[in-house]
Amino acid sequence: MERKDFGSWLEGPPQLSNQEWPGQRLGRPEAGPGSVARIGRRVVALCIDWAIAMILAALIFKSAQFADLAIFAVTQMLFVGVTGHSIGHRIMSLQVQGMDGKAITPLKGVVRTLLILLVIPVLISDADQRGYHDKIVNTVLVRI
Repeated sequence: MERKDFGSWLEGPPQLSNQEWPGQRLGRPEAGPGSVARIGRRVVALCIDWAIAMILAALIFKSAQFADLAIFAVTQMLFVGVTGHSIGHRIMSLQVQGMDGKAITPLKGVVRTLLILLVIPVLISDADQRGYHDKIVNTVLVRI
């Protein structure tokens, strides 16, 4: 037996799928426009959207309980359902698209937002880095 038979921690965790990059089996490119958004961009976009909701809640509702959550939900439903991206998504050059690459419907935007508010569907993702909030409504968050 040789060392190569055992592998190394330097190789990283074992691959759970045979695709080379997230979104490959969906027909998405590895990088650039149309590629699946990676976690860093997603987190920054979420922080931007949440900060905006908190600022608006403080200014309009004097930080009333759940005002920031309500503002976050409404802005996500409206912006993602109509334009395909929230303010944070737009700043980070991201867009929610249907699996066919087209804009999503307002109803899908509402359902996707309600699933985001449940938190758990967001935390569970597949090999394409799509959370269950995206899988359930058949959408994908991509770079534009």
